[in-house]
Amino acid sequence: MRVLMVLGRAAGGVGAHVDTLVSGLREHGHDVQVVTADSTARTFGWADAHRLWPVHGGLRAPRGLIDWHRIMRLAGTVDVVHAHGHQGAVVAAVAVARARPRPRLVVSLHNDLPPVSRSAAARAGGSAARRLLAWSLRRADLVTGASADLVSLADALGARRTELALVPSSAVAALLHRHALEPAERAELLAGAGVPTDRPLVLTVSRLAPQKDLPTLVEAARLSRTVATWVVIGSGDERLRARLEEEADGIRQGEGAGAEVRFVGARTDVSEWLRAADVFVLTSRWEARALVVQEAMAAGVPVVVTRTGGLPDLVGDTGSLVPVGDPAAVAAEVDRLLTDADARLREGAAGRARAAGWPTPDDETRRWVERYVTDPR
Repeated sequence: MRVLMVLGRAAGGVGAHVDTLVSGLREHGHDVQVVTADSTARTFGWADAHRLWPVHGGLRAPRGLIDWHRIMRLAGTVDVVHAHGHQGAVVAAVAVARARPRPRLVVSLHNDLPPVSRSAAARAGGSAARRLLAWSLRRADLVTGASADLVSLADALGARRTELALVPSSAVAALLHRHALEPAERAELLAGAGVPTDRPLVLTVSRLAPQKDLPTLVEAARLSRTVATWVVIGSGDERLRARLEEEADGIRQGEGAGAEVRFVGARTDVSEWLRAADVFVLTSRWEARALVVQEAMAAGVPVVVTRTGGLPDLVGDTGSLVPVGDPAAVAAEVDRLLTDADARLREGAAGRARAAGWPTPDDETRRWVERYVTDPR
């Protein structure tokens, strides 16, 4: 089978998912090409990717015009075009509409639409982004969502055929079979990043972006009464990082504070940090099935995450679900876990048992092949 993946700018979980899917399909003998942005190709080492992402004005810009036509020609050479994300859906829908012969179009939604105020929607006759996405989804043979609310969104926008498509982390299998770091290993890991080794570790792995709501995390650390180091792994908006670090410095200088927050940047040894952590926290405003939450559960770390998107279905009753934007609730759950070793062990083991029952990336690759060939009629 010949498949064309279409993906815009991505540096996190969506790109990692596409990378795993492309590798899996190729291992099963399928011919897969990728159309993406140059930054995405570099991030994931896709040396053979077509770096054609439309830029600066799309069809109206000379380079954008060239890129769109080349994508259309590529679409006419494959059996399936699989688009990822809102922008990818629009680009792929245009390309497939003009491709001859017409390939099948599959769209995968990984993120919710940004909120639009009622006044803005009224002035514009509704969200322009929503209308454009709806136009694209109605032309797709299949639309999948990474969480149930995304499937509902696709249904509401008029998609003809929808399905929940799980996005598994490729790191889960290895973590399921590894134990927590030994004390000496843990001390070496933390000391290497300048993190105190004699305190519990509350870990967050996240892009530094507004969606992740890291101000709530920092405020939760300030409210926590348990001595611990809260470590954030990840890169992103440097201005946001500067503001967060300034707030974190205020915690360290405050009287009676039990917690401190450290930002250690992007790292390649996330699995080792998960094995060192006592609690994992994610305060996002919205997530589908966050890969890092899957990995934390597989590592046997109790999780405290927001009740949003696909996280409740992912975690079930094995972890702590807190309201979005509620630092007091986050602090209370972290304090509960840090002061109750039995609860940490019990909830960590429950999360790991739940993770052991998830489909593997290879399972999902085979499922994708079935989706590509299923007649939508």
